[in-house]
Amino acid sequence: MSEYLLEMEHICKSFPGVRALDDVSLRVRPGSIHALMGENGAGKSTLMKCLFGIYTPDSGSIRLDGRTVRFRSSRQALENGVAMVHQELNQVNTRPVMENIWLGRFPKTRLGTVDHKAMAARTRELLRGLELDVDPRTPVGTLPVSLRQMVEIAKALSYGSRVIVLDEPTSSLSGTEAEQLFRILRRLRGEGCGIIYISHKMSEILGLSDEVTVMRDGRNIASQPARGLSMDTLIRQMVGRSLTNVYPPRTNRPGEVLLEVRNLSSRSRNLHGVSFTARRGEILGFAGLVGAGRTELMECLFGLARTDSGEITVGGRTVRNTSPREAKRSGFALLTEERRKSGILGVLDVRANATAANLRAYLRAGLWLDGGAMERDTGWVIQSMRVKTPSQRTLIRTLSGGNQQKVILGRWLLTHPDILLLDEPTRGVDVGAKYEIYQLILELAGKGRTVLMVSSEMPELLGMCDRIVVMSNGRVAGEADPAETTQEEILRLAGRYV
Repeated sequence: MSEYLLEMEHICKSFPGVRALDDVSLRVRPGSIHALMGENGAGKSTLMKCLFGIYTPDSGSIRLDGRTVRFRSSRQALENGVAMVHQELNQVNTRPVMENIWLGRFPKTRLGTVDHKAMAARTRELLRGLELDVDPRTPVGTLPVSLRQMVEIAKALSYGSRVIVLDEPTSSLSGTEAEQLFRILRRLRGEGCGIIYISHKMSEILGLSDEVTVMRDGRNIASQPARGLSMDTLIRQMVGRSLTNVYPPRTNRPGEVLLEVRNLSSRSRNLHGVSFTARRGEILGFAGLVGAGRTELMECLFGLARTDSGEITVGGRTVRNTSPREAKRSGFALLTEERRKSGILGVLDVRANATAANLRAYLRAGLWLDGGAMERDTGWVIQSMRVKTPSQRTLIRTLSGGNQQKVILGRWLLTHPDILLLDEPTRGVDVGAKYEIYQLILELAGKGRTVLMVSSEMPELLGMCDRIVVMSNGRVAGEADPAETTQEEILRLAGRYV
């Protein structure tokens, strides 16, 4: 009898132009939390997709409880006790929570019709086990991202899975919600589950996991007990070098006020009298708890949501951003919170994604697009954003999350914006790619662009921003100077109107 619940041995997987996995092995014990770490593009997600039946390995073997398996679909994996909660949510937003959880296996009445009552009861029991107070009949698309993430975890548990893969599970969770998740994971570990935990958050890894496997460039670098590991050791294993500073030195010099927002309100987005200013060359951070209204504010500024009152001025000139097109004309650009849902165009290649926001610039005689100009601009995006891609014709969905983010950032820079709205710009991005994105943001601020940066990571705001606006329940609760404030002070302000 093997001591391991799951054994993946000598897994290899190639795509056109890319060797994604090169002789990778992973062994997970029952009753353990096994962290899987590595930079974006290291092969973590590809390895898990081979386990989950989304990809077929070119070679290697997978054993579950000592039995060799090779799943041909995710359904097969689920039916054999392997579940995966993806970082990018795949849900039917218009359907209720309970239907999303039991999709494809609805309980039936004796007459063969769907037993909605039984489905609701089972869902309530599942959600109760996750300490969630959510009505099973609520359309899942109306829930905040944090609750939708927990619904996906409930779905995984509904299969009675023994191996559960969690890909960046806390990327959309507040500190309290993350602690709630950790309690659940420790309980599952005590029940004998093997949990594979993918995260870029070092503190989570060191505080939660029993073992850690680090990957780099599609290969195993190390598998080791978590106890005694340091953050410096993990970073060195992940990126192949030491990072002496988590954040680059701030070299930008804020100038005169460029953007002024006065008494902005929106009933549909629960914003109430929001006012602030932002200067040229300034990185202005926005902190707050989940539901504080930070994303909603960015949507209103970019014309994605209607405002009922208030004024926005740019360089002393009043602008009416009633649509994204109008916002672009006013010099705004928005990097959205959910990369897959509203950022990348997954079925298109890197070139189409890089130039999507600037198509009018390539239109010739109103009849055709100038392919040469698009290729030159895409080349500039790849070079200046330091995008790792086999070619411009590579489908963007095959790139790592960090490289996808860089393409989207480059897309907006081609529109020559004065004001960049960055909503969680490093969510789901590894420590090496984070540093590169930080450098890009600082370079943009250094060239006089105004950056509004929403982040749920307090150290990121303190390390990157010139000032921090703290929001609470759709209102501005106060401002903080990163050089003089503390995380505790920001949290105190964030709870002012809750």
